Amino acid sequence: MLPLQRAEADAPAVRGWRNAIISAFGLGGVTVGSWGPRMPAIRSELAVSTGTIGLILAASTIGSIVGLSVARWALHRLGGRGAVLAALMTIAAALGLMGAGVAGKSVLITAVGFAVVGLGLGSLDVSINVEGAAVERAAGRTLLPLMHAGWSGGAAAGAGLGALCAAFAVGPDLQFELLAVLVAAVGLFIAGRIPPETPDEEGAGTRQTRRERLRRWLRGWADRRLILIGLVLLGVEFGEGSANNWLALAVKQEHAQSGAVAALFVTLFAVSEASARVAAGPIVDRLGRVLTLRLTVLLGVLGVTMFILSRQIWVIAPGVVLWAIGVSMGFPLGMSAAAEGADPATQVSVAASIGYQASLLAPPVVGFLAESVGLLNALWWLPALFLAAFLAAGSLRPLRADPPQQQL
Repeated sequence: MLPLQRAEADAPAVRGWRNAIISAFGLGGVTVGSWGPRMPAIRSELAVSTGTIGLILAASTIGSIVGLSVARWALHRLGGRGAVLAALMTIAAALGLMGAGVAGKSVLITAVGFAVVGLGLGSLDVSINVEGAAVERAAGRTLLPLMHAGWSGGAAAGAGLGALCAAFAVGPDLQFELLAVLVAAVGLFIAGRIPPETPDEEGAGTRQTRRERLRRWLRGWADRRLILIGLVLLGVEFGEGSANNWLALAVKQEHAQSGAVAALFVTLFAVSEASARVAAGPIVDRLGRVLTLRLTVLLGVLGVTMFILSRQIWVIAPGVVLWAIGVSMGFPLGMSAAAEGADPATQVSVAASIGYQASLLAPPVVGFLAESVGLLNALWWLPALFLAAFLAAGSLRPLRADPPQQQL
């Protein structure tokens, strides 16, 4: 049961809570977006090959997957406020470690920093989605797409910050150290706006409780609804990850555009995705999660098809916009659905763990296929996965009977 102060939060308190979670999403996005533009400088400072940089980035992805499970423990033991704050402090410490590794030209320390920042980001992802779903219940309307727009906007801001630092010859080590201070300071500020929650104290610290939590987690992997939600997340995340990794190259190499135009298309994708999420709340409230998701992924199928088949820039550009709309709703609506039930932390962790596999699979799968059939033809995987998400969208229907703590 939610404690009294969360269940009876008034409108100003709910707005402060909502804004705190949007800010936490934004901090996660800023962190993720900040290191991409600095990878050439990091490679130069560490004097390593592109393959080694790939391994360092893989450490971040592996850390994120571990963080999904850590978040369950943090939410049960620390409550929502404590879990979000712990994740943000972990990210701040990891950014400091990354900066120290680059400054000291240590590949090992830098890789550990990337792994720990991934752990913090994975834990933050679960925690803020569980909190975001609680805000939705308190507010009585759809808000998670808007919150996920905070992540998208933060990622764009982080990329801009990285590009600005590169333009003014600010080293990545100093950039990471300054960003660490920013994340820690803002994290401490917003934590006070998250209503306190009683951690899961029933039998806390006992062996029986740990076994029970493990059983809950294992039962989650046998829950057909969670598996289908995870499939939705996997399908749309594969589409988003493919855009992040391959869109610029496809525009430049396959559509014969300049590097500047290719970069503009990446920006177009990011702005379109964020805009769709900002505008989505009232649409979801009117149409429901299932219909909204199905409509958007169908637009995504159309957009990717236009991008692959057309050679006209005036067709490719709207295709990228539709592609972005197609991936915009999967994670916010999927996380909102997964958080319904008796154990939101475990449920979100299971569904997100499936969705995060796309972060591991998308770059190598598309890259491997591109070697054989060309980059554009390799992207035909995306419409197929979008259609899989369409078929699994029924799993996003609200539960027939909400648990007592959801009656706010």
